[in-house]
Amino acid sequence: MEEILQETNNPEEDTMKRKVIAMMVCLAVVLMMGNAFAQQAPVAGTSIGVSSDELVSVAKGWSANKQLMGKDIYNDKDEKVGAVEDLIIAPGKAVSYAIIGAGGFLGMGKHSVAVRMNQFKIVDGKIIWQGAYKEIVKDLPAFQYAK
Repeated sequence: MEEILQETNNPEEDTMKRKVIAMMVCLAVVLMMGNAFAQQAPVAGTSIGVSSDELVSVAKGWSANKQLMGKDIYNDKDEKVGAVEDLIIAPGKAVSYAIIGAGGFLGMGKHSVAVRMNQFKIVDGKIIWQGAYKEIVKDLPAFQYAK
């Protein structure tokens, strides 16, 4: 750093060093400003995390990991019609759809379908999809992820 600060007999080189130093100072100021903005407190009326009241509601909800993912889906006649493969969060930020792997035998003929979450009920630990008979589910359009 001392070499940069020392003046030389070459005016062009001195000018270039001054420009480099000025750029380094500007960069340091910009970086410090970025850190200051990143450390700002939340805007009034917003909070981080959930309140105690919200936590009660969250605890009563379905756990994707414990109660949904990979679990078998049954119809109202207690016939297995598929299993939960994925959950889709719509742009409104609510879990809107479950992707169900349905049909097939030993992986052959299986296809995925999208199902609105409000069509499921959990009864005695089982996920029930009312009216989801194998023939009907087989004819539903196959779900494919956007590319």
